[in-house]
Amino acid sequence: MTIAPAGRPLSDDELAVIDELSAAATPGPWFVRVLDDEHAMSLVAVSVVADDGRGARWPDFAAREIVAATLVQQPRYVDVGDERWDENAAFIAMARDAVPRLVTEIRRLRACLTDGESAGGERAGTA
Repeated sequence: MTIAPAGRPLSDDELAVIDELSAAATPGPWFVRVLDDEHAMSLVAVSVVADDGRGARWPDFAAREIVAATLVQQPRYVDVGDERWDENAAFIAMARDAVPRLVTEIRRLRACLTDGESAGGERAGTA
């Protein structure tokens, strides 16, 4: 199933798919790491281990810690034309915790609307 384009409300089925994908992914939290060595020069990665600020070089980090990469400059395996490697990595890392919370919040708000409508015919929070 694909998710409908922005501007359309999420269906319950779409919300379930998002929830399932999130639950199946590597557990969080995820962190942005900047790694650099002769094998993967300027590697911007999303990792299950926090960045220690030292720009670890392989083999001083385990490849199994890396969830995704937004830049592998040399050789040019992973790159993006707009050069938003850091921003993309930050978004991916943040999304690991934010997406499940957003799904929960949407479901909570929908339940409030449903409860409010069945209680008095008006939406919850309106007078």
